[in-house]
Amino acid sequence: MAARILLARHGQTAWSLSGKHTGRTDIPLLDEGRRGAKLLGERLHRAPWDGLPEVEIRTSPLVRASETCELAGFGGRATPWDALMEWDYGPYEGMTPDEIKAVRPDWLIWRDGVPTGVPGTATPGESVADVTARVDEVVAWARAADRDVLVFAHGHVLRSLAARWLGFDLAFGARIRLDPTSLSILGWAYGEPAIERWNDTGHLA
Repeated sequence: MAARILLARHGQTAWSLSGKHTGRTDIPLLDEGRRGAKLLGERLHRAPWDGLPEVEIRTSPLVRASETCELAGFGGRATPWDALMEWDYGPYEGMTPDEIKAVRPDWLIWRDGVPTGVPGTATPGESVADVTARVDEVVAWARAADRDVLVFAHGHVLRSLAARWLGFDLAFGARIRLDPTSLSILGWAYGEPAIERWNDTGHLA
């Protein structure tokens, strides 16, 4: 069977709860996010997952993802990987969609990316092409594996990863929302890349 990639989005943070764009700011989990991470771990340690003993695991090094990985019970097996970090929002970091649209009414991250090289900003921001290249690296790694893989990361980068797994431009990511502490699986159907499970939060009920 061809390798699949399991996607775990990090738990709830204060900024994800308020809708702020959280790129490289290292925001910790809320208590709700820690609880969700533990519930996700409990689910993945029960049948049919049974702790995923043969699965290779990588995590974004940002604390909200790495802590989710740790609380889910996979921290000791996970390798941090910068390729899984969230989209660098540059000058839009910490802003809500409404605040950004007050400056750029027609802005859509999936089409426009974020401004790069803006003077006075802490980080330069990433274009659509930048993120595409980054997640293509993850797709290539997952497809080359001889076993399933599990990644702990962030909303926009995981949606981007799904778009590229399926062979679409990043713009497809706009159509597939992803909640905190959700579980998704990208696999295969009839020999073609497919979504096997998406935005599953049944463990939080």
